[in-house]
Parts: sequence; C-alpha cells; structure tokens
Amino acid sequence: MGRLKKVPVLSRCCRYLSLFFKKLLNFVTMRRFLTRVINRVLLCAPFTPAMGIEAAIHTHGRRRLVVGLGNPGMEGTRHNVGMAVLGTLAARLGVADRWRSDKHVSGEVIVSEVQQTHVVLLRPRLLMNVNGVSVAKAASKYGIEPEDIFLVHDEMDKPLGKISVKHGGSARGHNGVRSCVDCLQTDVMPRLRVGIGRPMEKTQVDRHVLGRFSSEEKKVLDSVLVQCVDLLLSQLSLQDSQQDSLSPSSPAGGRQAAQKRKEMERSASPTGNSAAAQSTKGLNSKT
Repeated sequence: MGRLKKVPVLSRCCRYLSLFFKKLLNFVTMRRFLTRVINRVLLCAPFTPAMGIEAAIHTHGRRRLVVGLGNPGMEGTRHNVGMAVLGTLAARLGVADRWRSDKHVSGEVIVSEVQQTHVVLLRPRLLMNVNGVSVAKAASKYGIEPEDIFLVHDEMDKPLGKISVKHGGSARGHNGVRSCVDCLQTDVMPRLRVGIGRPMEKTQVDRHVLGRFSSEEKKVLDSVLVQCVDLLLSQLSLQDSQQDSLSPSSPAGGRQAAQKRKEMERSASPTGNSAAAQSTKGLNSKT
C-alpha cells in the first residue's frame, strides 16, 4: 500500500514540474518576441542622413563603430562596464569632452580618428534589451558595415579581471548583444567581453548585473579598463587586410561563418603585462 501511495505523489510532482517548465519557456519565448517587436517599432523612426563633419567620414578611409552596451543612467553598475570602457577610451583619445546627444541614433556619439581609421564611439540611450536599435541606426547613418562594429559588454562567464575578444557568433544569453544581432540581422560583429563574474549563491542574476562594483572590485576594474582600451586600440589600428582576414563577411550567415573558423580569444589578467598595450605604442589620435 505504501508503494501505491508513493507512485501517484511522484506522478503528480512530475506533472507540476512539467507545467512549471512549460510556463517558464513560454514566458522566455514571449519576452524575446516582445523585445523583437519593440526593436522593429523603434527602427521604423525616420532616418536623417549625416551632415557636416559626420558626413565627411563617408568620403574616404575605413570606418569603425565602437559601442559600449548598457543602460542609461546606471553608470557604475556591472551591466554598464561596456560604457565605462568607452569613457576610458574617449579619455585616452583626448576627446572625452566631445560627447554629444544624437536623437537620430538614440545615443551619445563622438566622431574621432585613430591613425587613418575613422572611429565613431557610441553610448546607446536605450535600455540594454533594445540597444541594438541605437547600434543599427548609427551604422546606417555613418555607413558602417556590421563586421566593423565592435561591441563592448559585460560577461558573467568570465571572472572580474579577465577580458577576451570574440569574433562573431551567438549572443550567449546577453540581451544587449541579442538585440544587436536582431536589429542588424547578422552576428558577425566582433565583441570585447569584460568579465564581471557570476553572482554568489542565492543572489539573483538581475540583482548581480545591476549592482555596483564594490570598493575592492573597483581597484581591479581600474586596471581592467586600461587593458580594454589597449586591446581596442590594437584592434582598431589593424590594417584593412589583416582585419578582413579576421572577420566573417557574410551579411546574414554570420553564425555559420563563425563556426567555420576558430574563435579567436585573448585573455588578460589585471596584474599581467598586456601584449595589446605594447602593440598600441605610437598610436596617434586626431581630435
């Protein structure tokens, strides 16, 4: 009799678990669907062509777009570490006072130059889940191809102090990257992934990524930001032929192209000597 009673209980528990996971799956699917709808609606806004100094970058030379993914008004949080990197990059280039709001791209931009490469820095002013709208608008306005868009974002799968470059591929669960892939309709964009580590036990992911760095973490972060800028500058200064050999070029089949070649990653610790820093010696910024 005892066994007969246990069987229905076990069966009931399995049924409840099955229903729970179905509802969870439906919620995640619906959330992604709604995000895509919002992306499409926001992308339907009227487009204004670049003018003046902005239009000049269309005339000659290669153009790059560097984007710091994040949430507006949440500076200092782990989820906004990409924007912190862009702030450090602007300071290194001597253009930190040139940020200006551009309503046509829903973000803040700086147009600068690294060697003979025109560089547009972008900080989206939209929520992380729809950052891709701002990126797509900026790419269209400045005539920049997806493979020349460098996304800088936080990465939970890496501990604080570790950074890496990933050339194309899936979003790996990052909502900001997913939005960019959706809006640009390709996944060829190279990314600089900045480790923020996973939360401690019983700490929710949202609470972790939206939380601020502790005083001890900030000491590590200062060194990481410098290394990120060194690495970005080394990537931006690559010759066209070198960069073409590193990035997939198919517009809609980026995922397949990325799978055909080995993922190139570079990691660095905050206390180590960065090879990227040495490769950036002699870089000149035109402001």
